[in-house]
Amino acid sequence: MTKRINLWSGPRNISTAIMYSFAQRPDTKVEDEPFYAYYLKNSEARSYHPGAEDILNSMDTDADKVLSRIKNDHSAEVFFYKNMTHHLLTMDNAFFDGFHQVILTRDPVEMLPSFAAVIENPTIDDVGYQRHTELIEKFQRDSTPFVVIEAESFLNNPEEKLRKLCEAIDIPFYPEMLSWSAGARPEDGVWAPYWYINVHKSTGFMPFKKKTEPFPEHLKPLLGECMPHYLKLKAIAL
Repeated sequence: MTKRINLWSGPRNISTAIMYSFAQRPDTKVEDEPFYAYYLKNSEARSYHPGAEDILNSMDTDADKVLSRIKNDHSAEVFFYKNMTHHLLTMDNAFFDGFHQVILTRDPVEMLPSFAAVIENPTIDDVGYQRHTELIEKFQRDSTPFVVIEAESFLNNPEEKLRKLCEAIDIPFYPEMLSWSAGARPEDGVWAPYWYINVHKSTGFMPFKKKTEPFPEHLKPLLGECMPHYLKLKAIAL
């Protein structure tokens, strides 16, 4: 039976590394942010996301067509879709039916400065935390199974967390998931040059290292908005 996994992440998380991890499986096909162009076409983000025109020109902007293509692809046993939660401009059930749902979060104290290095003045709509808790509330109302992963906890023991994740999805764990070759990868989206510089230097999950720089003053109001959502996610994470 085909398994389709939706990873719903915020930006500047370990979502790309997890995508690379799943790409090492012999039974799995991965796809990088299939709804990015749809999001850009239908939001103000088009005006400030780096490489927006390249993204729009290289991907389908019609969410219905993207979903149809995804759901009719039977070329692998397991499909892994790395998504950004803020790309969900609607909570239409079509985005969720027939998929295993995984939510990935990261402490905003660690995430926000990294994101602001690329997009200087982000809002809560750019970073996904509120959308994450809305997703959880929807899944709970609909009795939809889901799994939450917290980035720091994951990086402290990636093999254990990957084993638990695979068990929750009912797929085998492969040791090959713990490493990959450095550099750009064929699964990368065209936005990789703007966002994937650090992960391209990696050959596996890097140990968690806490930021030592002072938290930027201009991001503190956004941090206050994001933190309650993050704490809700962290409380139910693997």
